[in-house]
Amino acid sequence: MTVSQPAAGDEDGIIVFRLYIAAGAPNSLRAQTTLRRLCDTYLPDRHRIEIIDVLAEPRRALADHILVTPALIKVSPPPSWQMTGDLSATSKILLALGIQEGS
Repeated sequence: MTVSQPAAGDEDGIIVFRLYIAAGAPNSLRAQTTLRRLCDTYLPDRHRIEIIDVLAEPRRALADHILVTPALIKVSPPPSWQMTGDLSATSKILLALGIQEGS
């Protein structure tokens, strides 16, 4: 597990993501890069990313009902949601977060 940004607890305004990957898989690497870039651009200092390798931690994946990788879960604040794929459709992620592109 790796975390970008220091653990922020339940601070207001922090968006917590959990990204399930299969280590080394091209789509998983692309999803990690895309999510980090998106967060650095649109949510600087307002995000936390937990990356879980399903090969190393299969029970975590089962607990969250993850059947496909890469899979992104917005954990908090509510409402939570889930997306699968390499996250190349960043406009869909921004829409889900209520962020307009270019802002």
